Amino acid sequence: MNEIIQNIALILSSTLMYSTPLIYTALGGVMSENSGVINIGLEGMMTIGAFIGATVGYFAHNAWLGLLAAAIVGGLMGLIHAIASISFGADQVVSGIAINFLGPGLALFLSGILFDGAKQTKPLSLGDKIPRPLNGVFPDNSFFDIVLNRYATVYIAFILVFVVWYVLYKTKLGLRIRAVGEHPKAADTLGVNVYAVRYFSVIMSGVLAGIGGASMSLAIVSNFRPTLVSGHGFIALAAMIFGKWKPQGAMWACLLFGAAQGLTIFIGGTTLEVSESILSMLPYVLTIIILIGFVGRANAPSASGQPYEKGGK
Repeated sequence: MNEIIQNIALILSSTLMYSTPLIYTALGGVMSENSGVINIGLEGMMTIGAFIGATVGYFAHNAWLGLLAAAIVGGLMGLIHAIASISFGADQVVSGIAINFLGPGLALFLSGILFDGAKQTKPLSLGDKIPRPLNGVFPDNSFFDIVLNRYATVYIAFILVFVVWYVLYKTKLGLRIRAVGEHPKAADTLGVNVYAVRYFSVIMSGVLAGIGGASMSLAIVSNFRPTLVSGHGFIALAAMIFGKWKPQGAMWACLLFGAAQGLTIFIGGTTLEVSESILSMLPYVLTIIILIGFVGRANAPSASGQPYEKGGK
């Protein structure tokens, strides 16, 4: 029985650990798409966030500064997407694809400059990583110690789910964000600055995606490498859709995908003879299955993906 409980605890702890970057990034998608701007550039924003977070954390010996730097750079990437898709009316999908190329390319270019041609950053020391706030609170190797002794980024992610939900559904700003995502022309006639609201939302999506990437390179592992993000931005995008563009729904979807990753790792550590290639595919296969089963039942904001031109039809 003790072994069963311990295995459950290990799967739950892995679920929390691997769902955290997805939650940050999916929340970013929720912010952007509720304002009517599609952001498929989350993958690129995560990647540059992971690189900048690890780099600043390494040189400054402070993971919190790395997390802040990742948020800022992610926000700048969001600003680029906002300028292209809002001010210039560029195709939002094409702009997002460009961000997905720009983020990893810039990360590898800067990595080569800062780390003597290496394609990955130098690892942070154990003491420089994001701290574990509940370390030592529970008895070592107990159920609650295994499950809850996680990095601070895990708990911040769940707090942000509530914050984003509160902003979107309990504040005037949130009402304006949802209004410009549903009917920007009507919102404009009521005095809402559609461009400003969309700029804010898209920049915030970059901030959250940057933090999501940094939560991988500063907590889950201790450095940036080219394969670190590898599709997590797209899984977060799928989680946002599965969660019906709501922060709480996106959170549950991310936990589901995190559980798939945790179960994959657990199976890989057992004596079961399962191909490593099959195990690595499981989270992505689950993403496709869930999207096939649920995407038809989820309705995006009415004006999602539609550029707005003041004074136009």
